Amino acid sequence: MNNIIKLLERTSALMEGHFLLSSGKHSNRYVQCAKVLSYPEYAEMVISEVVRKISDLDIDLIVGPAMGGVIVAYEMGRQLEIPAIFTERKDGEMTLRRGFEIRKGARVMIAEDVVTTGKSTMETKKVIEELGGDVIGVASIIDRTGGESELDIPLYSAVKIDIDTFEKENCPLCKEGSTPVKPGSRN
Repeated sequence: MNNIIKLLERTSALMEGHFLLSSGKHSNRYVQCAKVLSYPEYAEMVISEVVRKISDLDIDLIVGPAMGGVIVAYEMGRQLEIPAIFTERKDGEMTLRRGFEIRKGARVMIAEDVVTTGKSTMETKKVIEELGGDVIGVASIIDRTGGESELDIPLYSAVKIDIDTFEKENCPLCKEGSTPVKPGSRN
């Protein structure tokens, strides 16, 4: 766990500042996993921590929601020697495209970089289930749910990080005159 935190810090993936999250909440820290994943050897290391926790499960397919879950799904699939695909948004709706298929009854693990509220995980779960797949869990590099996600499936993560979040109206950083920046891929 400490090794993962050190890699996040070394690659500037664990950022300090004032951030506007996809949920509309504000935060004083943000994890941009794309920075650590841009180094293939680090991607292999951090994802191997998650793979170790799920390797005994009977998994047929890994599905990662775009953007954050694409590289994570690929590397999990590579390490587990099973196929990995991804969902993506079209007109604001999560969907499966590009000729990807999920066979009926397939045991599917969702792959994420960071799970905060679980919104994209649950959108991906809905797509998988509508196609007849059986979602057995979500595997992520970072669990930053703080126990407040909407997940109804097991969550396996390499590391848990507690990061303060604030409603805009109660944000101490805003009260100090700071303006939040919007990181990440979701508008």
